[in-house]
Amino acid sequence: MAGRSGARVRRAALTLARAVGLSAALSAALAALPAVAPGRAAAEEGLTARTRIELLTLNGFDPVSYFLEGGPQAGLARFELSWGGQVWRFSSSANRAAFRDDPPAYAPRLGGYDAAGILDGRLVDADPLVFAVIDERLYLFRDARRRARFLAEPGLARQAEAAWPAVRRLQDVPPDASPDASPKVPPTDAPR
Repeated sequence: MAGRSGARVRRAALTLARAVGLSAALSAALAALPAVAPGRAAAEEGLTARTRIELLTLNGFDPVSYFLEGGPQAGLARFELSWGGQVWRFSSSANRAAFRDDPPAYAPRLGGYDAAGILDGRLVDADPLVFAVIDERLYLFRDARRRARFLAEPGLARQAEAAWPAVRRLQDVPPDASPDASPKVPPTDAPR
């Protein structure tokens, strides 16, 4: 059955290549494709058919650096960890180790969404360069006006925290993949 399916795929590719006028060499290469059923090559190589994609958090900024003098620093690919379904980058091995030891202390609160949006009952994307550390917790904001409002009224952070459990259900990711849902799951080396 796999041979027939593979042959059909090869014939279809060859017909398409000829129809769009591809070179004879490319047409021949397409005709030489192995006769393997779709999804079977991955299984034969011991790979899963589904690939888990983990997003790069904070646009690659080091979450620990937000708490240090000088503010956010760009993280490096060589200092990555995977936690909460996301990839976190760090500017140094020391910052990576600090995060690995206590991710909830450094991860942005409220799923990394705009804290003012959470107060309004909405998930609003935030700019990782517009932030505030309030009560030793990192909050992100969409713009400077929203940040200024939270700095003027620190109680708003507590109100946003109280509203977060209801608003987080609006996320497209499963709750167990959210950093807020898995503080007990230790970080691991990010897949490469």
